[in-house]
Amino acid sequence: MKNLVEELKWRGLYHDSMPGTEEQLLKEVTTAYIGFDPTADSLHIGSMVQIILLVHLKNFGHQPIALVGGATGMIGDPSGKSDERNLLNEETLAKNVAGIKSVLSRFLDFNSADKNAPVMVNNYDWMKEFSFIDFAREVGKRITVNYMMAKDSVKKRLSGEGEGMSFTEFTYQLIQGYDFYHLYKNNNCLLQMGGSDQWGNITTGTELVRRMGGESAKAFALTTPLITKADGSKFGKSEGGNVWLDTDKTSVYKFYQFWVNATDVDAEKYIKIFTFLEKEEIDALIEEHKTAPHLRVLQKKLAEEITIFVHSKEELEKAIQASNILFGNSTAEDLKQLDEATFLEVFDGVPQAEIAKADLENGLEIVTVLNEKTGFFKSNGEARRALTANSISVNREKIKEDFVLTANDLINNQFVLLQSGKKNYFVIRVK
Repeated sequence: MKNLVEELKWRGLYHDSMPGTEEQLLKEVTTAYIGFDPTADSLHIGSMVQIILLVHLKNFGHQPIALVGGATGMIGDPSGKSDERNLLNEETLAKNVAGIKSVLSRFLDFNSADKNAPVMVNNYDWMKEFSFIDFAREVGKRITVNYMMAKDSVKKRLSGEGEGMSFTEFTYQLIQGYDFYHLYKNNNCLLQMGGSDQWGNITTGTELVRRMGGESAKAFALTTPLITKADGSKFGKSEGGNVWLDTDKTSVYKFYQFWVNATDVDAEKYIKIFTFLEKEEIDALIEEHKTAPHLRVLQKKLAEEITIFVHSKEELEKAIQASNILFGNSTAEDLKQLDEATFLEVFDGVPQAEIAKADLENGLEIVTVLNEKTGFFKSNGEARRALTANSISVNREKIKEDFVLTANDLINNQFVLLQSGKKNYFVIRVK
């Protein structure tokens, strides 16, 4: 077997593991799982590390299990939280579980015929018939309260300034621990992986496997670092909030822009973590970037690779085309290729005005458009001076003072893009 742990270490994907984990992964094909809590009906880029970890596991010849926490999601993981989460109702939870399954299926082929084909499970399937009394007798008696209280996720909540921790959340680590035992018993799963904040929950699972699985039972743990930006701020958010893996929540254009706008320090770290490029290619890209940082070679390659991985090559090309419209030498035809959502994303924050479509039936003189109809210029005289200086464009094409705006100039039958100079944009919405 190839050395997965060694690969994870140079990529910055390794934080800690239990003794014997590396040896187990080198010895034989090993089944390992990662859990995803259904707190929303999609996943954002904060989950990308764990998705990529499962893909690496598969690529190195092992079998990945993706567990969607239909049961644990009803409780909420206290790890890294200062207050208790709001409990979700069953309808919301079912919607979230379905959404996460759909996302994960884009990265892992759960219908594969390979011997180490990925498997997807939902812990609600085995927890729904487990009575409280049976759980208390079979699982609760195996782990002491002292052991559970020693976990950082519990200690931080009990010693913090919040309202403490409910019994509901306190039991979370036991339920997650039982997941590991269930997968050990039914799927021969020997390893649980997750973020470093999950260490306490994961090791509770290894302890349950050892105590419930008999004398020969063995289980292992491996965690990844929590990713942060170079400035110490939380990874995974943009100014507009979470960066999601579904286009109905985050457009491919905005997704691409998140990565292409990474700092040099972050890009050097991210390209190892979030792509599958070989070490030699990454090292060469880093050196190339250092010789000409202004070309942003590293950021562009990072954005290309991860946009293809999450969306597709076709969607990447659309995102690049949309980026060029704002920052490059695009044409009116390029603009007309954009769908409404992407157009609005590209020109988000650009001043806008609305005019009636009826106004365009007989055409509008451009000076009237620039001043009276939109306020892009404060006066007709100012608009004329700009036109004389050849600094005004309509839909990326330079125009003169005799230009007349008609319905034929509309993008998607509803937009006109005005531009003064290189950077001053204005959007007309026609209704």
